[in-house]
Amino acid sequence: MEWRVRAIRGATTVSENSVEAIREAVHELLEALETYNQLDPEQIISATFTVTRDLDAVFPAAIARERPRWDSVPLLDVQQMYVKESLERCIRFLIHFNTQNPDAPIYHPYLRDAQTLRPDLSIPQVSLSS
Repeated sequence: MEWRVRAIRGATTVSENSVEAIREAVHELLEALETYNQLDPEQIISATFTVTRDLDAVFPAAIARERPRWDSVPLLDVQQMYVKESLERCIRFLIHFNTQNPDAPIYHPYLRDAQTLRPDLSIPQVSLSS
């Protein structure tokens, strides 16, 4: 079987600019990413997180590094371009990964208010913590 590089994108929002709110949202987003895509962090080539200019309490990559096996994933945080009247308090990611199954469906997790960004890609809202 041949390996192939694929990409997953996703987004979420936070209720406030606090470490706790950002931590909760990033963990929820990455849990959805791993669960729905059956993605092992060891397959990840790199992950780029973007945040809107109203979020500066903590880097999402620092939160991602708290997760099991994410400490060796190359991570980058950048500020998203400001567009007037765009979604506020938003965290997005773009993750590239290696796969031996290039035909497997990809689920792009758009959670919370970020579902409005891509309703065509939104996955059903379920509790992933139970």
